[in-house]
Amino acid sequence: MAQHVLSAEPTHSRWNADQPPRLAIESGDVVHFECQDSSGSQVRPGMTVQEFIAIDRSKIHALTGPVAVQGAMPGDVLQVDVLEVRHKGWGWSSVIEGLGFLKQRFREPFLFHWDLADAVTHSLVPAAVPLRPFCGIMGVAPAERGEFRTRAPGVFGGNMDVRELCSRATLYLPVQQPDALFSCGDAHAAQGDGEVCINGIECPADVSLRFRLHKAQSLRGPLVESPPVRQNEDRGSWVVVESATDALEAARSATDRMIDLLAERWSMEPVHAYLLCSVAMKLQLSQVVNEPMITVAAAIPKSVLPPQVLF
Repeated sequence: MAQHVLSAEPTHSRWNADQPPRLAIESGDVVHFECQDSSGSQVRPGMTVQEFIAIDRSKIHALTGPVAVQGAMPGDVLQVDVLEVRHKGWGWSSVIEGLGFLKQRFREPFLFHWDLADAVTHSLVPAAVPLRPFCGIMGVAPAERGEFRTRAPGVFGGNMDVRELCSRATLYLPVQQPDALFSCGDAHAAQGDGEVCINGIECPADVSLRFRLHKAQSLRGPLVESPPVRQNEDRGSWVVVESATDALEAARSATDRMIDLLAERWSMEPVHAYLLCSVAMKLQLSQVVNEPMITVAAAIPKSVLPPQVLF
């Protein structure tokens, strides 16, 4: 197992399978990514809202990568173990005219700066917000040829904003292009389900990921093993992630995939899996602001099922 370090610059804000990789690794290697905040280091502590309005929005997301995983081919599964995500002590959130879940109500631009301790921030009085940093974007190059903005998530992962992808989580992605071409960024020190104002706590971060390649494995979309929320209280969850332009469609697809997962990996009858989903599964809106796509996560606690290694 080799260790690699990948600096943030040059960042990229487009998916493009023809973009040359910045690093080539083998299955089992660890990469330590330096990630800028989602603005591409344009936002700084103390910036005014007038300065914020003037930033170059073509640089939004500012991903680190791509990383080529040698030997990866369409039809394989890329396992991404999130070893650690570390914020750097500060972050920001904003309201942007025309964006957000309540864009008709909140029209005036607004910028808020956060001071971040290790595990909590008290910046937004009287709240004490717990911190659980994760990358809002982790993905491989999409199957489609051409150049695409990073806003919409998909089968390839991307801008999912699934807050369960924090330290000690594992993400499984279906490989779409030769060598996978993985990138990450858009780190959030904290985020609520939905990311309703358009931001979590946007922050720069250092991100350590281990990559494992599983050859010739079937996977229809992103799958997450989330870590325990509280030590000694649970074992985390299995989380199926689906995105669609309609939230109900995404929820149905996530439920359908969860039933197939239970049937294939735990040998449950599909109708029994359907019943289990009805009594034990949590459906949550991971993000509702990456228009036109809505992302839904369907989660079943690991404590409900016998332990299982999926790949």
